[in-house]
Amino acid sequence: MKPEADRYLDKARQSLAHARAIFAIDLGEEAGRAAYLGAFHAAQALIFERTNRAAKTHGGVHEQFLRLVEDESRVDPDLRRFLSQGYKLKAIADYETGPDAVVPLQAAAAIETTARFRTIAELLG
Repeated sequence: MKPEADRYLDKARQSLAHARAIFAIDLGEEAGRAAYLGAFHAAQALIFERTNRAAKTHGGVHEQFLRLVEDESRVDPDLRRFLSQGYKLKAIADYETGPDAVVPLQAAAAIETTARFRTIAELLG
């Protein structure tokens, strides 16, 4: 594995650990954001390993990840969809106010889905 991809995976693991810790103290919005970033960094690892380039935007990571795993049977459809769904949690945490800005149930599901991104490490390792 390329060192850059390995660093992205390390960042993904850190983000997932942060999401779990943050969720444990009932900060669902922040936990959702951290969970999304864990998946985002795992996707970046795959992209760098396969293309030797880093995507520069969230949308670019989403598009390239989908393209690269399109025929990969070990990456299930839920993981393929999660980046765009998870980005919504990040956006809520960053920009929303009021009752719509509370996402604890979605954050819990996001953490579980992000944990399944270990599949990416298995693909690269």
